[in-house]
Amino acid sequence: MKSSAYILSSRRVITPDGIRAAGIVVNEGIIADVVGVEEFPKGMPVEDFGDLVVMPGLIDTHVHVNEPGRTEWEGFECATKAAAAGGITTIVDMPLNSSPVTTSVEALNAKLSAAKGKLHVDCGFYAGLVPGNASDVAPLLEAGVLGVKAFLIDSGIDDFPPVSEEDLRVGMKIIAKTQAPLLVHAELADISTLHVKHGDDQSFQKYLSSRPRKWEHDAINLLIRLCAEYNCRTHIVHLSSADEIPALRSARSAELPLSVETCPHYLFFSADEIPEKDTRFKCAPPIRERENRERLWTALRDGDIDCIVSDHSPCPPEMKLMPSADFSGAWGGIASLQLGLPIVWTEASRRGFALTDVATWMSTNTARLVNLEHRKGKIARGYDADIAIWNPDAAFIVEPWRTEHRHKTTPYEGKKLYGKVERTYLAGRKVFDGGKFPDLPQGKIITRSEKIFNAGTERKKSIRMVQENGG
Repeated sequence: MKSSAYILSSRRVITPDGIRAAGIVVNEGIIADVVGVEEFPKGMPVEDFGDLVVMPGLIDTHVHVNEPGRTEWEGFECATKAAAAGGITTIVDMPLNSSPVTTSVEALNAKLSAAKGKLHVDCGFYAGLVPGNASDVAPLLEAGVLGVKAFLIDSGIDDFPPVSEEDLRVGMKIIAKTQAPLLVHAELADISTLHVKHGDDQSFQKYLSSRPRKWEHDAINLLIRLCAEYNCRTHIVHLSSADEIPALRSARSAELPLSVETCPHYLFFSADEIPEKDTRFKCAPPIRERENRERLWTALRDGDIDCIVSDHSPCPPEMKLMPSADFSGAWGGIASLQLGLPIVWTEASRRGFALTDVATWMSTNTARLVNLEHRKGKIARGYDADIAIWNPDAAFIVEPWRTEHRHKTTPYEGKKLYGKVERTYLAGRKVFDGGKFPDLPQGKIITRSEKIFNAGTERKKSIRMVQENGG
C-alpha cells in the first residue's frame, strides 16, 4: 500500500451488504478495501465522519447541460459544480437543448470539446435518435456514447424532432446489437386532446389536462411491443403516470429488457397543491395528482421503478414567462440537479424508506443503466472512490441563490428539506467541501472504449475514462 492511501471512516457507511461502521481505504482514486473499525491498517491517515452518512456518489443519468450552443441556459461549469454540491459524482448529458444536438459524431465531438477543462464531476453522453439519422447511430455508439435518446412527441427543440414507429424499428435493430439502452420520452399525442392554445392559458390544471395519462399509456404500450420484438434494452424516462405500472411490471416479469425512472418533482409535488399561475412547475409529462404520487412511491417500494434522476432542464428565467403565466408557451423543465438527494430523502424518510433505498435508486441502479455497474455506484473493493458524505438529519430552507445552477428559478424555493451534503469525493479527491470547491475541475469524460457490436450475450462492458485532453 502506497503512503498516499488514506481512510474515510463513519458509523454509517452504505455498502452492498447494508449500513455498517467501517473505514474506506482509498488509494490512487480506487477503493482498495472496506474494513471494520478494528481492522484499520496501522499508520494510515484516517478522517472520521462520526454519524454522517457515507454513500456511493450519486449518478444522475438524465441531465440537460445545454452546452455548446445554449450555454446561457446552464453549461458544464455550472452544472457539474451543482452536481458536486449535491453529492453527484457522475452525470450523463442528454443530446438535446444544446446546439448542435448530438445526432452525429461531429456534434458529439463538439460536446467533448466544449466540456474540456470544465468538469467538476465525471460526465458521459447520450446520442439522439431522430428521423433520418439512423446511419449515424452506429458510429455514435462506436464513438462511446452511453445510450441513445428519442422522443415520441415534440421535444420543444426544432432540430430534435420526434420519431415514428418506423424510426424506432430501424434504431432498435442497431441498438439491440449492443448493450446500450434506448431511452425514450414516452408520450404519444392524441390530436383530439390538443385543446390548449398558445397565449390563453394561465391554469396549471388546464395544462395538466392537455397532457393526459393516456399519452403515456399509448407510448409505453408501443415501447413494450417493440422491446419484445427486437429485444432492445429500452428505458422509460421520467415516468409520471402510475397507471402504467401494471403493464411495465408484466413486461418485466416476461424478462423483457425494460427499465423505468421517475424524477424528484413527481415524488415531491402534487397537482392539487400547485398554484394555478406558477409556471415554475411546468414540465413534461406534467406533475400529477396526489394519489398518483403515492402510487409512484409504492412502485419504488415494490421495485417496479428502478431509478430516480433529476431530468435537470434549466432555462433563462424569462423563458418561464412568469409575468404572463402562460403555461402553453413557457419552457417545460425543472432545475433540481443540486437538490435531488435532499428532495428524495425528505419524502422517502416520511414514508419509512431507508438510506439504502436512496443509494439503490440514485447510485447503484443508475450505474447499471449505463453499464457502469462494475466500477461505480457502490462502496466496494475495486470501485472508483466516488463518495458522498451527508447529514440526513440536517434541515434547510431552499434559498435559490445558494445553488450553483446558472439560473436560480425553482419551484422548490422556500421548501424545507432534510439532508445536507457536507463533502463529495471524485476518484478520491475532494471536489466539494462545506460549500467550497477546493480544487480545479477534476472530472473526466466517460465513454465506451471498445467496439460494441456483435457482442453476443456478454453484458459487462469495459469503460475507459478519457482525460480531458482526449488522451
